[in-house]
Amino acid sequence: MNALVALSGNGVYDGSEIHETVLTLLQLDLQGIEYQCAAPNVNQYHVINHINGEEMDESRNILIESARIARGAIKDLGKVSMKDFGALVIPGGFGAAKNFSTWAFDGPQGTVLKEIETLILEAVQLKKPILAMCMSPVVIAKSLEGSSVSAKLTVGTHKEATPYEIDAIGSGMESLGAAVEKVTVKEVTVDSKHKIISTPCYMMEASIGDINEGITKAVAQLKSML
Repeated sequence: MNALVALSGNGVYDGSEIHETVLTLLQLDLQGIEYQCAAPNVNQYHVINHINGEEMDESRNILIESARIARGAIKDLGKVSMKDFGALVIPGGFGAAKNFSTWAFDGPQGTVLKEIETLILEAVQLKKPILAMCMSPVVIAKSLEGSSVSAKLTVGTHKEATPYEIDAIGSGMESLGAAVEKVTVKEVTVDSKHKIISTPCYMMEASIGDINEGITKAVAQLKSML
C-alpha cells in the first residue's frame, strides 16, 4: 500500500497546511501506508507573512517550499504517475485555492494546475482512491467538471463555527457537478462509488486534536479502499 501526497507549498495562507500535512503523513505511517511527497516545480501565486497576513515582496518555488515539510524527500509533481501509486492524498491549505487552482480569485470559474489535474483524472480513471482535506476538494470538483463523475465531497458545514463561506463554496462545487455533503471537522465524507474521501479539517474552527480525529478516520477509510 502506498500513496502519493501532493503538496502545494509550506504554510496555510500560501501553501499546504502544515498541521494537516504532518498529521496525515503520521497517520499514513501508523496505518501501514507508505507515501511519497510531490509538488509542482513552479512558483507559488504569492508569499504571505504568516504573522500579520500581509503579502511579501518576494517569490518562492512550490517544490522547494514543500520540501521543507517532506524533509527533502520529494519529487516533481509533473514527473510522477498514479500508475506507480495506490492512492492520491491532497492536504488542504490555501495553496489548494491559489497554487493548485485559482479558486481563491476566480471561484468555480477558475482553472486547475495541469500537473495536479492530470493526477486526479488519472486516479479516477484507474479507480484509485483519493483523499482530499480542507479546501482541496474544490480542486477535485474543478478537475472533474464536465466529466461523468459527480463526486460526493465536503468542505465542512455552516452549522458549526467556521471562518469561511461554506455554503458559497459548496454551491460553487455543486455548479461544477459535485454532490456536496455538510459534515463536521471530526467527520468524513466517503464516496464509495468513485473512491473519494474528504474531511473538513481547518475549514472549521477547530483544534489540532479535532483535525487529527478527522484525518485519522479519513486515512482509515483510505486504507480500507486500498
